[in-house]
Amino acid sequence: MKKGILVSLTMALILSAVPMQTQALRLEKIKYGDFSSWVTRKVNESKVIGGKQKVLYEIGPKQTIVGNKAYHNLGGSPWATSNVYAKVSGIVKGSCAVNPAVINGNTVCKMQTIMEHVKVLGVINMDVMVAGSIFLGHVYEPITSTKGPYAKMEMGIPYTKRPKALVFDFKVDMPNTNTRVKSSGFGAKKTLSGRDNAEVYIILQKRWEDAKGNIYAARVGTGRERYSRSIPWTKGHQIKIQYGDITKTPGYKSYMGLLNGSHSYYARNSKGKLVPVKEVEWADANETPTHMLVMASSGCGEAYIGTEGIALYIDNICLGF
Repeated sequence: MKKGILVSLTMALILSAVPMQTQALRLEKIKYGDFSSWVTRKVNESKVIGGKQKVLYEIGPKQTIVGNKAYHNLGGSPWATSNVYAKVSGIVKGSCAVNPAVINGNTVCKMQTIMEHVKVLGVINMDVMVAGSIFLGHVYEPITSTKGPYAKMEMGIPYTKRPKALVFDFKVDMPNTNTRVKSSGFGAKKTLSGRDNAEVYIILQKRWEDAKGNIYAARVGTGRERYSRSIPWTKGHQIKIQYGDITKTPGYKSYMGLLNGSHSYYARNSKGKLVPVKEVEWADANETPTHMLVMASSGCGEAYIGTEGIALYIDNICLGF
């Protein structure tokens, strides 16, 4: 009973059912998914790297936060971003690859791939490749290292419905290059062959926890797209959600597969510890999910690998039924 109440409260908080019609679909907006409201953060970077005030943005109720404070989702916002306040080796740095932008007079979310530079003569000389990303979940600040990036964020929210599609407006700016750069801040930068892609996905999972606090999941629903070219502003784009085992279906790509091993995202277990969510099987096509993951990103590779200049703009993220 308590679990049912929790899910109901979470649904009421995160989803505001606003009936609209897009190709015969009834749409439910995800809270703050119209990106018209932003939290502005002003982080004071360490004097040894210039002492500038870095402006970071979060998706939530309009307000300004001044100072080096760990951010927690405000106003019931389910959204987290790759924008972070980091404190590495005692040095404070802010990173901002997600910000509001205006298209056709409307405020949207812009994610871009950038290279963050941290240089302190004789102490630190780091270049870190950052892809702009937004997702349903939380980031735990301050970030203290570039190791294990997924272990610093919690992916997914409780969710028990079975939508037909993820619906949104979007645009992609893609540089005409077929190389990527790997730069984590440690070791030399490496140039890699291959074109990076922007991507958007929705994943529905049925999760459970064992007596030791390990979290496992069966994949209930999948909708995932990658974009390798520039795309003009497009309204009402739909990513169809396929249910059950999709490995034999037309259009299946390897990146749509189960998330486990180094690809596992993290969640907080009943003991309060962040642990990897190990997707171990495909659920039956008629299964009901317990959690939903939605992510949009200007990159699709491993952490700290990307192509500067890729930009993904997105607006009006909804669930279609």
